[in-house]
Amino acid sequence: MKKTLTIAGSDTTGGAGLQADLKTFQEYGTFGMSAITSIVTMDIHDNWSHTIETIEPEVVGRQLETIFAGGKPDALKTGMLGDIRTIAVVRDAIDRYQPKNIVIDPVLACKGTAGILHSENAESIRELLLPVADVTAPNLIEAGILSGLGDLKTVADIEKAATIIHGYGAKTVIIKGGRRFDNQHDEALDVCYDGQDFHHLKRPLVHSDNNHGAGCTFAAAIAAGLANGQSTLEAVTTAKAFVHAAITNGQPFNQYLGHIWHGAYRDQGRFNP
Repeated sequence: MKKTLTIAGSDTTGGAGLQADLKTFQEYGTFGMSAITSIVTMDIHDNWSHTIETIEPEVVGRQLETIFAGGKPDALKTGMLGDIRTIAVVRDAIDRYQPKNIVIDPVLACKGTAGILHSENAESIRELLLPVADVTAPNLIEAGILSGLGDLKTVADIEKAATIIHGYGAKTVIIKGGRRFDNQHDEALDVCYDGQDFHHLKRPLVHSDNNHGAGCTFAAAIAAGLANGQSTLEAVTTAKAFVHAAITNGQPFNQYLGHIWHGAYRDQGRFNP
């Protein structure tokens, strides 16, 4: 059995964060493990405002020591890491244990919060995590921050950002356009760059607000695909289809958000890991 590890925050609603990652790992037939970096709660009395409680980096380190005592996972995925101290702890663990198939989801913002989590996080991710990433999967906002280009409005902008981010050391960069990208073809466009070729991955745009957890799930699906022996492009392509099905079959949670359904790809009989 393949083992997959997520180092991420906890979404109390179960839709995103490590909960989404573990559900995705299970759907892919891998054994999921998790190191928790933060706990996110929402205030129903204050327009669903978010509070992020950061786990002490030393505790994150102990979790990772516990996990790696069982051997190297077949893939590792990071999500919301909280602060630069935790980012350093994660890099130290990667250097110490040398895991393979490292997928960095460079979470710089949390839905329901204003702005990026900490401006210094972007620099730490660039310096410490991108150089060891087999795949990194920023969204448009994160790619604009990491590349230093700001708003990405065209495909040419996205390709330029991918080239810059690749220059920091990530072997493959996949920039998630999703519905944030203003295109005229009603498509959800992701751009994948491996240092040589650009691949444009397209799916019909799903007009739904039940998309909570889509980004986390996408990166987790890539990690699980790599753990199962898929090539990088195969893992990204399958992850795209997996998430598209999950959004298409999403369900509302309350008046503020709706979750994707992680079992949709399997329900459609399209997935046999």
